[in-house]
Parts: sequence; C-alpha cells; structure tokens
Amino acid sequence: MHDVQKVRVELGAASYDIFLGEGLSPELCAFVKAQGFSRRALILSDENVGKIYGEETADVLRAAGLDPVLYSVPAGEASKSLAMADEVFTCAIEAGLDRRSPVFALGGGVVGDLAGFIAAAYMRGVPFVQLPTSLLAQVDSSVGGKVAVNHRLGKNLIGAFYQPAAVFADFAAFSTLPEREVRTGLGEIVKYGIIFDEAFFAYLEDHAGDALRLSPEAALHMVRRSCEIKAEVVSKDEKEGGLRRILNYGHTIGHAIEKETGYVRYNHGEAVAIGSLGAAYISEALGMIDAADVLRVHRLTERLGLPLFAEGCTVDGLYAAIFHDKKTIDGRVNWVLMEGIGKVCVRDDVPETVVRAAMERCLKSWPAGA
Repeated sequence: MHDVQKVRVELGAASYDIFLGEGLSPELCAFVKAQGFSRRALILSDENVGKIYGEETADVLRAAGLDPVLYSVPAGEASKSLAMADEVFTCAIEAGLDRRSPVFALGGGVVGDLAGFIAAAYMRGVPFVQLPTSLLAQVDSSVGGKVAVNHRLGKNLIGAFYQPAAVFADFAAFSTLPEREVRTGLGEIVKYGIIFDEAFFAYLEDHAGDALRLSPEAALHMVRRSCEIKAEVVSKDEKEGGLRRILNYGHTIGHAIEKETGYVRYNHGEAVAIGSLGAAYISEALGMIDAADVLRVHRLTERLGLPLFAEGCTVDGLYAAIFHDKKTIDGRVNWVLMEGIGKVCVRDDVPETVVRAAMERCLKSWPAGA
C-alpha cells in the first residue's frame, strides 16, 4: 500500500505541505504539474547523493514537463559558501533559468541550505522545493525556511527566511544512508523531545534500537512528530521573534564546536548533541533542572551512539565563538535552557563562569560515578 502522510506548515499565503512516505515520485510529479513552473529547472545536489538519485529525480521532473539541469557540489559543510553559491548562480544563468524556474534541493542539510539561499537570491526569488535525503534534513533543516551559507567567522551568518513550495521527505532514501548520518539526524530528533514533548523523549528512550535501525514504524513516528513540532513552532513565529528560538536548543555550543573544529570533525547533529548536553549542564548549574534530568539526556545521547564530549576544542575558543552566533544580540547570548524534559525557556543572564564550567564538561568524558 502506498501510504503518504502530510504535515501542513501554516504560514498564510506562504503555507505548504510536508509529504511523508516511501516512494513519493507520483506525488512530486503531480505537485510539479499543478504549479505552473517554467520548464527550465535546477536540481542542486552533492556529489554523493547526485550519483545515486540525480538522474532518477530528473526523470520524474521530465515526466512532469520540466527540463532540469543537475548541478552537484562537493559533499560537506565547506560547500555552504558564497564562492560555491556564485558557481551555482553561474550555472543557473547559463542554463537560462527565469523567475518561474524552480530550484530543487536534492540532498541533506548543506544542499538544502545552499539551494534555498540560491532560490531566495536568484532574480530576487524563484520557487524552491525541498527533496531531503538525510534524516537530519527531513526532521529539521528542510522545514521552516531558514536558508543560508557560512562565513569564515561563523555559521549561517549570510542568509534569509525563504519558505519552500513543498517538502518531499521520501523514506526510500534511508536505504542508502550511512549509519553516521542516521545518528546525526537523531541528534536533532532528541532536541524536539527536550524542548517540546516529554512523551516523545520517552518514546526515544524506549525505542532507541528501533530509532538507530530506522525501522519503518520508528522512522515514520520520528519524522512525523519532529515535523509536527517544528511546523507548530514555525507557524507561530516564522522569523524567530520569540518562540522559534527554542528550536536553537543545543545549537549555541553546537555551532561553536563546529566552527572550532573547522566543520570537518563533527557533523551538525553530533555537535548539537554535545551542545544539548552543555545546555543541560548550564540549566542544572542555574538550579532550573536536577541531576536526574541531565542524566536522562546523557544516557539517551549515549544509547543513540552520539558523542558525549568534543575533541579538538578549547574552552577559550568555544567561548569566543558564541559571540559570533546569530542568537547573540547586543553582546548578550540568548541561551535556550531546560526547565525540564519537554520544557525550555530563553535566558540572556547566564554568568560567564557557568558557561565556561559547562563547556569544560563538554570537553571531558563523563566522570565515573556521576
């Protein structure tokens, strides 16, 4: 049976659907036919994903009446740059893309962020469709319209809020997903339980093995629930004026770890997992949660095969890096902190000593008996 589910992101005129299921080519084809796109289209992928799914995706789009060009960038965070964006813009111009030409993001979070940035800027905005192939992209980065490239001084500093026309989260792509990519997606999935839904966190505790195996039931539940939470938050606060900031839980220290290690040692979900522990340590130090909550986060992180501490960083380096973070306003860092499993708040009054002590714990293995 072809079971396709949908989650709606309600944003007025910019509302769109997230399609969830295995084998979404018929839905993608029907969607494209109904949009009135120009025939010339761009599929942006990376060299790993493009080899596997590029031609297959192009065939679906041709069946829908498009004439797509496939452009693959090198895999990895280094492709999220203005230099790479310039190469893609050149490809789009030379291929004759116009203002109704759609850009399809075929890949993980890096491809989605870069493709969205291209779509937002090319001719002041062209249609954009997310075709996320990684678990992390399906549960997080493909939804919500944050698109950006990195700068040498910090991550995602150059970008826009630009919503896709639709997201097609096809579980068929999981069959070629490396084990490390499964774990990195789980780093973001755990975040949703921490910030919004204790029952979802408990589900992950009870089904860690199914989560790591991406059993069909676990995959559907994890992707759907993550998308539902993100859609609810984004619908209430599209441009991060308030509530949406909770989605940044674990990302302040996480982004600093990525920057300090040159974006090559840890992938995003791994860094967020360590950053999530760091935020839990700060929350505990401020008396907002007790040690039992920290231990639950720590144990689940460990069971899902995610790193518990960062190598190749210093406390001084991490502390300096957080001031280049977008969540830092007028020199004050906005920390998303735990009030319990399933509940967080934002604070900008965390003392430097507390932050440094938490970072120190992120750089050392968990002490015996803790």
